Amino acid sequence: MRPRDAATLIVLDRRTRAPKVLMGRRNAGLAFMPGKFVFPGGRIEASDRRMPVAGALPDYAEAALTRQVVRPPHHLGRALALAAIRETFEETGLLVGTREYGPPEEVPAGWEAFAAHGVLPDLEALHFVARAITPPKRVRRFDTRFFTVDRRAIAAEEPGRVSEASELTELAWFTFAAARKLDLPTITGMILDELEAQVAVDFAPYRPIPFHAERRGRRERTVL
Repeated sequence: MRPRDAATLIVLDRRTRAPKVLMGRRNAGLAFMPGKFVFPGGRIEASDRRMPVAGALPDYAEAALTRQVVRPPHHLGRALALAAIRETFEETGLLVGTREYGPPEEVPAGWEAFAAHGVLPDLEALHFVARAITPPKRVRRFDTRFFTVDRRAIAAEEPGRVSEASELTELAWFTFAAARKLDLPTITGMILDELEAQVAVDFAPYRPIPFHAERRGRRERTVL
């Protein structure tokens, strides 16, 4: 099965000595990673390529997002970042962006809440953390890019997105130490380690961006 392009957004709170990340528990009835604690995210939708934004991704992120990609589509990084923001809203009700420029004049399907709340996604606020491909022979496979954003980038919130019937049934903030004790997918634990190391260097643009994948039956970590 060919992996689908997908993106995840890790909302990070650094207002206290021990940083915290926002994580949700997936519904136990889902086929893919049921009951696991994860970061919000999902695959790219066509509308993600047409949503207006307030700021562009940092140059280092744009470059890293196209490395080791065969014939990358135009504006791949932009679409991935917007997918992460949209999926975060759909799963948590949090709208990441800015209200400084007023509401977008027109929005594609799936982005109506951003217009209603006067929020433009601000890609400049995102950091690219890592890339990972789901190993073969899984129920679903994704080529996922992990982004992070500061909690202060949350411009609005719509309550009621998390419930027993939703994709995420719980949502909470955890320190890195507490998050590692949760029921996590293997890759989520790895990304927590990568994120903590990047927080320690304050997301310096020269830092290595890891790429996790399985080759010849063995997990490998390379650098983009």
